[in-house]
Amino acid sequence: MKSCVVIYNPNSGHILRKSMIPTYKELIEKHGYSVKFIATQYKGHAKEIVSHIGYVNLVISMGGDGTFNEIVFGNFQRKQRLILAHIPVGTTNDVGVMFGYGKDIEKNIHLCLTGEVMDLDIPLINNRPFVYVAGFGKFLDIPYETPRSLKKKYGHLAYLIAGVKDFFRVTKNYKLTYTIDGVEKKGLYSFILISSANRIAGFNNFYKDVKLDDDLFEVLFCTYTRRLDIIKAFGMLRATGPNNVSGLEFHRTSNIKITFDQHQKKAWCVDGEKLEIRTKTYEIKNERNVKILMPKKNIDKLFTQEKSN
Repeated sequence: MKSCVVIYNPNSGHILRKSMIPTYKELIEKHGYSVKFIATQYKGHAKEIVSHIGYVNLVISMGGDGTFNEIVFGNFQRKQRLILAHIPVGTTNDVGVMFGYGKDIEKNIHLCLTGEVMDLDIPLINNRPFVYVAGFGKFLDIPYETPRSLKKKYGHLAYLIAGVKDFFRVTKNYKLTYTIDGVEKKGLYSFILISSANRIAGFNNFYKDVKLDDDLFEVLFCTYTRRLDIIKAFGMLRATGPNNVSGLEFHRTSNIKITFDQHQKKAWCVDGEKLEIRTKTYEIKNERNVKILMPKKNIDKLFTQEKSN
């Protein structure tokens, strides 16, 4: 029998009830796994669990995007990496929806365990992995500044409320230099968005034709500070795509170096959580062939290659 560990966040979202864990355990066992459930007790606990457990055939993240981020991070600290899976029970669940999951945990367990193991690209920011998005600047602190109690009570609406408040605050420009594909550029930017996903902040198809195994991630810089200009730019991005939109600089790359002219008090956001690294220079690159078990539903759309061996 194969072995499985489920690491779950008891504080994620609305739908995870501890009383249902025996049911979930039985479902996983029916798919041929011996399984152990471990609840996280504090921030960073999921990363610690994965980095220290013995070898198992599968580790399932059951939580939000931040929980999955921790589990991927912990896996990167191992000498022998494990196959991972993610069953979403968080607030926005960008990664889970992108992978093809719905809101029913029992159905999601079946979709997961009848899925395929795929090789993903995982971006790194200063060697710290993130699963799907990292950002800095205007609006990008909302995910980690919004209180967990509000997320649990209001779900995605909590982010929208925080976004409206932030919208009316003064927008700051940050002076920086970035080097991409051997070309250096300097400028003033209100935010930076780096992603490997077609769903961001609850918006499906944020970018079109995104692949999770092409050794490329998407990079977006915004030069605008006026609120109406930012809204118009994002409207154009959604309507026509990111290329040739005034006020936006868009790239696809596998490596970028960003250097601010001075240290910033504001933190980067990675997969909805605060990045604790604070420095003037950030290098983002890809780590390839990270094995993830996921539903078959969206594989053809998200991948260029066939399933992992």
